[in-house]
Amino acid sequence: REHTPGAVGSYIQYPGSNWGFRALQPWVLRSVLCFVPVGGCKADWRPSNSPKLIDLMDYPVPGIGTYEDFNTIDWVREKSKDRDRHREITNKSKHSTVALLFSISDAFSGWLLMLLIGLMSGALAGGIDIAAHWMTDLKEGVCLNGFWFNHEHCCWASNETTFQERDKCPQWKTWAELMVGVSEQGSVNVLNHFMYVSWALLFAFLAVILVRAFAPYACGSGIPEIKTILSGFIIRGYLGKWTLIIKTITLVLAVSSGLSLGKEGPLVHVACCCANILCHFFTKYRRNEAKRREVLSAASAVGVSVAFGAPIGGVLFSLEEVSYYFPLKTLWRSFFAALVAAFTLRSINPFGNSRLVLFYVEFHTPWHLLELIPFVLLGIFGGLWGAFFIHANIAWCRLRKNTRLGHYPVIEVLVVTLLTALLAFPIEYTRMSSSELISELFNDCGLLDSSKLCDYSGNSGGLYTAMWQLALALVFKMLITVATFGIKVPSGLFIPSIAVGAIAGRLLGVGMEQLAVHNHERKIFRGWCSPGADCITPGLYAMVGAAACLGGVTRMTVSLVVIMFELTGGLEYIVPLMAATMTSKWVADALSRESIYEAHIRLNGYPFLEAKEEFRHKTLATDVMRPRQSDPPLSVLTQSGMSVEEVERLIADTTYSGFPVVISQQSQRLVGFVLRRDLVISLENARRHQEGVVSVSAVLFTECDPPVSPSAPPAVKLHNILDLSPFTVTVHTPMEIVVDIFRKLGLRQCLVIQNGRLETHTHLEHVALNLYANIVSLMHMLTRTICSVIVCLICVS
Repeated sequence: REHTPGAVGSYIQYPGSNWGFRALQPWVLRSVLCFVPVGGCKADWRPSNSPKLIDLMDYPVPGIGTYEDFNTIDWVREKSKDRDRHREITNKSKHSTVALLFSISDAFSGWLLMLLIGLMSGALAGGIDIAAHWMTDLKEGVCLNGFWFNHEHCCWASNETTFQERDKCPQWKTWAELMVGVSEQGSVNVLNHFMYVSWALLFAFLAVILVRAFAPYACGSGIPEIKTILSGFIIRGYLGKWTLIIKTITLVLAVSSGLSLGKEGPLVHVACCCANILCHFFTKYRRNEAKRREVLSAASAVGVSVAFGAPIGGVLFSLEEVSYYFPLKTLWRSFFAALVAAFTLRSINPFGNSRLVLFYVEFHTPWHLLELIPFVLLGIFGGLWGAFFIHANIAWCRLRKNTRLGHYPVIEVLVVTLLTALLAFPIEYTRMSSSELISELFNDCGLLDSSKLCDYSGNSGGLYTAMWQLALALVFKMLITVATFGIKVPSGLFIPSIAVGAIAGRLLGVGMEQLAVHNHERKIFRGWCSPGADCITPGLYAMVGAAACLGGVTRMTVSLVVIMFELTGGLEYIVPLMAATMTSKWVADALSRESIYEAHIRLNGYPFLEAKEEFRHKTLATDVMRPRQSDPPLSVLTQSGMSVEEVERLIADTTYSGFPVVISQQSQRLVGFVLRRDLVISLENARRHQEGVVSVSAVLFTECDPPVSPSAPPAVKLHNILDLSPFTVTVHTPMEIVVDIFRKLGLRQCLVIQNGRLETHTHLEHVALNLYANIVSLMHMLTRTICSVIVCLICVS
């Protein structure tokens, strides 16, 4: 709960988001307390002429059981509703053929929904890929055979023999050739550079304007928010139709502008938008937030599947990185949806190579055991890069959030785009798209390959030129990606991280290759590297470096290895990928336990309780509960002693999202818990539809009708909105048990009791803050330990 001046009871301020929308609503934890029976009800004591009590909950009231924006769902209630619904359908199907058919269609609806999500996401991803490739090449020139052809498609019919000559086919004209008619003068490069920058600024300007005007939620990666939503948080409109439309359009524009970003994270957001929209056509998922989150977990797998052509990696990504609640049936449905999406993408064939994978590799040289040493070095580099990127990017985003820089998102995007375009154009490896760069770095040198990376003749110095250009490209990519991730356009992180790792890996691979060539007579190379043979594969080093850097940023392990395998088709290189990935995670975790997504979740103030962190402090529930024993007492409702006016005044004076209901203020014996939203809706409905309800009418949370005088106004019965089984703990319950209760049951709040009396409550945000403080102290201890070990190793060496 947020602290409100003048409210009854003090609550700590949640370090919430400084969004431009509205402050976070409070959440209250369900409490633990023993239920004390109050006694039976008799039906014959009420005078015959007394007003009849009407239980409004006997009739459906719109809004009851729903959630406000920026609030958390009640997992226990949602799963209980689904069990009751399923039990009712099963019982009816035993007595009616129509009900049996409905039961079958209800069971099949989940698979049908997965099919539709896969088809829709695959089609959108294919269109995004095709459009992004064409618009990226549009910055450099146009095809005379048809302006709708990108550079690669335009030169497919060329009769040239080498790849470099095919890229210069006569059908493709640069803007200078089209306008001036020449291609070799110095002024031509200036004109091409001008057109490149102009197109980049135009694409970026359109992207940021569309995002700001129509769908502010369409910016960024989307994965931090998806993780938060899957944990039970409500963000209205984040997965809506306008967000889907604008994100799809602006993703193409942002990628085509040449910014150092990818489309993989945003494609997860796009797939989840598709899933959320399609859920509205199925009653089972439209009316149950927990069931909808199962579908969104499957949609996350679909997003990675269409982003990389990696359906198995997508399922593992959803399980390992994104999902909060992932039952076994969701695993099978995720696999089916990812499979459908991958086949849809394959049918569209956006890469033009008749393959599903994005970066197909075919190495002819097996790796040697001694190469594990440079692979581990790449893992160390990936971990260091991941920790550096997270700290630098969060510092930059915090600066943007807390200063006037955040008030000018359009100018920021244009400045970043201008810097990127001006600095990227002179260097070949930064001018090309990130996907083309990664593909070239992964590839092994062939006979027809005229790339500078394969120019080992020594006459033209092509390899050395490529090396210093790659070194400059590495520094440029590392710095510009820090400033790009988080600007107000769709921006993914996978491809930029892979590009940084691929450049570093290729540099190390070429270095190892030259070391082996010039020292093949030494003992370390003599056994497995004969003179004149290709012993080292630089493309493999690029692939391993890409996995290491992506793992350092996202902290993925199993899913990352599988994604890289599916991404490249390199099955026999699983061990190097595993070694580099584990090393990068260990190094990055030693410097910072949070992945980039968890860091952005904390930066935005989302109420997210990380399920993978361990709680080590020996604190008790009484140390975290609010209000504390020295604070004013907790605001509560009594089961039969309050009027409508008193309840409405309590609601107006507080910001709590729920209230414990007790027998009386003196006894503090717990009866149950009622949510603020349900209470407000019920009272408004009673004033509109129940005749005679006035401010002095009694509010009852009991099943029986109390004795009232004939002249008294009718009471309002709200027993059916009362949760009679709230979760409770005692003041002596260890916090590690409380944390496990919140994680495994998905609670919003938990009441704290002592000797059967209500003391206070523990809320999700209090548990998360306490857990974060524990993590920070643990990280300081780990950092000191690792520094001591490094110093000892240096001294020994």
